[in-house]
Amino acid sequence: MSPTIAFALVLALASTTLVNTAYLREHAAASRLPPLSPRRPIASLRALLGDRGWLGAFAMESGGFALYVAALALAPLALVQSVGAGGIGLLAVGSARIGGRPLSRRESAGTITSIVGLLFLALSLIDGGAHSGRGSALEIAVWLAATAALAGLVLAGSARLLSPGAACGIAGGLLFAIGDISTKVATQGGARIVFAVTLIAGYTLGTSLLQIGYQRGAALSVAGVATLLTNALPIAAGTVLLHEGIPTGALGVLRVLAFATVVAGAIMLARPERAPVVEPLLRPG
Repeated sequence: MSPTIAFALVLALASTTLVNTAYLREHAAASRLPPLSPRRPIASLRALLGDRGWLGAFAMESGGFALYVAALALAPLALVQSVGAGGIGLLAVGSARIGGRPLSRRESAGTITSIVGLLFLALSLIDGGAHSGRGSALEIAVWLAATAALAGLVLAGSARLLSPGAACGIAGGLLFAIGDISTKVATQGGARIVFAVTLIAGYTLGTSLLQIGYQRGAALSVAGVATLLTNALPIAAGTVLLHEGIPTGALGVLRVLAFATVVAGAIMLARPERAPVVEPLLRPG
């Protein structure tokens, strides 16, 4: 592994630590606020900005984003996102500690799976082979437009199929994925700096939906599914759109296995726990 890639992955790990910790603090702050609504954007924004706890968490998230941008400037998108996907384990552990409860079996399995995926990723970089491609700007724009359309469909059909918190988490994760892909493309410089527009739009709308979701669902179920999509889609985009190289032979198999493992771990952690079934008490006679 080259020193540059190693440094980028350290930055990515620090970034995901800050971001996932910020998610937990934002959830705690937003859940105490009056109901937030996209129909009242000014009032909702005023409520968030007027809460010191939320502002501190958002500042932490912004610091994590700055480290993320630095990591993307040095390493391929798929590698950086894989580290971020493994970071969902931090969200699970932090959520359990704040709630004063032990991790469930599924949460423990998901955390371990994510860590194993990160180990596979590190081993796949032994030969130092990792490079970023540029990809077609038109194909990237179509991918981003399709992702935005999917987020809109999720919100439009959420009343029948999803809980409000889950819908906001899914749509927010899709919009964050738009922001992440746009960030990588914008760091390539030149005319591609225009993707800063979709970067800002994706993160702004995604952050807004996440805060609304925090008032309607648990931190792990809302931020967990958002983190899953935020990392899984850019991993695919890095390979498909940006043509980021995968090693040949055993290391290539290990790289693909690493991608699959961190996403599988994220899926385990993003799924909400089923509520226990309470049997009704039988009355005598």
